Amino acid sequence: MSQDPNNERRIAHIDMDAFFASIEQLDHPEWRGKPLAVGDGPRSVVSAASYEIRAYGVRSAMPVAQAKRLCPQGLFVPGRMWRYKEISRRVMGVLQHFSPLVEQASVDEAYLDATGLERLFGPPEEFALALRAAVKQETGLSCSVGIAPVRFLAKIASDFNKPDGQTIIRPQDVRAFLDVLPVQKIPGVGGRTLETLHKLGVSTAGDVLRHPAEFWGRKLGERGLWLHALARGVDDRPVTPFTPPKSSSAENTFSKDTRDPATLRRWLLLQADRVGSDLRAQGVRGRTVTLKAKFDDFTQVTRSRTLPEAICDTQTIFDTAVSLLTELNPKKNLRLIGVGVSQFGNKPRQLSLLQPEPTDRPKGALDTALDAVRSRFGKGAIMRGDLLDFDE
Repeated sequence: MSQDPNNERRIAHIDMDAFFASIEQLDHPEWRGKPLAVGDGPRSVVSAASYEIRAYGVRSAMPVAQAKRLCPQGLFVPGRMWRYKEISRRVMGVLQHFSPLVEQASVDEAYLDATGLERLFGPPEEFALALRAAVKQETGLSCSVGIAPVRFLAKIASDFNKPDGQTIIRPQDVRAFLDVLPVQKIPGVGGRTLETLHKLGVSTAGDVLRHPAEFWGRKLGERGLWLHALARGVDDRPVTPFTPPKSSSAENTFSKDTRDPATLRRWLLLQADRVGSDLRAQGVRGRTVTLKAKFDDFTQVTRSRTLPEAICDTQTIFDTAVSLLTELNPKKNLRLIGVGVSQFGNKPRQLSLLQPEPTDRPKGALDTALDAVRSRFGKGAIMRGDLLDFDE
């Protein structure tokens, strides 16, 4: 009995194009079309590179100093993770309209189970076009889409026609596609494994099949068996729907090491504001506040405090972080500081009949007002007075 083609498994991989850099160009029209990298400061690495600056050889994870030598005229801007997360949530919301089975793989990519959706959206080509158009309409940004019978091929396919493109691999095309696929394109193959494969005369996924699975098990252990399975086009991993995050955090590496209490407090306020805003956007509260500190000798410590009730207001996060910093009482300069909130839940608080309701109501009102303005006009539209002249 032949299989109904409408029941063929179809996995889509959606990958935003130069995500961080594209958001910066979206928010700053004067930067569009110019070589731009997200990453600034002598200690930073490039976290995203626009397609214009890639022409100069600049790539993600490259030290900013090296990138500036390759493209002196490039724009190098600090990252705004809060903004990238905000757009990411909107992208994931768009994908949820197409399928309930959406798995976010990172801030700028996701898998979607498209099996059986052709009755609603047509063949894979039309489905990919609809996805890309919906993301573009919602965010103003482009994405690339790959569709294949299995996860790893969908991910590979999404990279074939970047930016703003799509690639469809049908079941009958899988073998031919793999026979010529460079082996380093297979997820997990790199470095030492790639060196071993080249010594064995393996340059494509098709070459892997010259030896049985047992051979690869002896050579590479479990990784070898996994490699052989992928070379045959076998990948049974399902798309696992979104799992809510278990924490929210923000941290910064300083351009100059410091232990000045006033400077550290202002960084903590900025980070508490970001974390609080993120928690409220997610509709969650947390009970544990964690302070992270890295010293100038690269040693790192964390201090945590679990509160009697779950919170999401900026002031409580800030006050707790400052208290943890005071207890830490650093004797050496810091190169990084960060704040996080975890242990999500909504454990109800107990109110005393002898005491007025806790005084976080005014703080909550301030957060609500700030969130409303930022939602309408952007995160940079308004800030707390204590940060007005904080030019870091």
